[in-house]
Amino acid sequence: MGSRNTGVNTNPPGYSKIVEALKQLLSEKEFSSITWAAIANTAGVNEALIYKYFRDRRNLLYQVLRQFVEKYIAEGDEDLKGITGAVNKLQKIILSHFRVYREDRVFARILMLEVRNYPDYFESETYELVKRYANRILEVIEEGVGNGEIRSDVSSRHLRQVILGGIEHLCMPAIVFGRDFSPELLTDEFCRVILGGILPQTTK
Repeated sequence: MGSRNTGVNTNPPGYSKIVEALKQLLSEKEFSSITWAAIANTAGVNEALIYKYFRDRRNLLYQVLRQFVEKYIAEGDEDLKGITGAVNKLQKIILSHFRVYREDRVFARILMLEVRNYPDYFESETYELVKRYANRILEVIEEGVGNGEIRSDVSSRHLRQVILGGIEHLCMPAIVFGRDFSPELLTDEFCRVILGGILPQTTK
């Protein structure tokens, strides 16, 4: 349930209160320890209203993640406007990804530590939206292969997975233990290692 990200919140007030309540609770504890009663109390609604909008706790979790992803897809589209060159676009995407994980720990924890524990997540509409986010990276890589910026003997899909996996592994200790990190520093190191290996030999 819920609306697409059109810049205006068209969800019922109760729905939005419940979503915001879960976000607040996730900033304090793990999802497995959050009860319907705690969500209802934090939202200031009765439990029956939660059941009205969400069939179970996992569905609520997926809808919270969906709102985050819709937001960052829209922001990512704006970030890439005016940037020319596939490599420059990849650098911007990587920096933005690190910044999101640093600044929005609830989103990072949901995506990296919570939803992947549940097989039905991979059949949800939210996962389809996450794949759309990931496909932007694939499109930029293929653009780079097509115009000669990126080596054609590198698998575009494997490279996308290396980028996404590398970002997550670099951020994971900070996410788990609540540590700070520099998105700019990690982007610089990451791009020197990853992007340096995919440029055509003549441009190195």
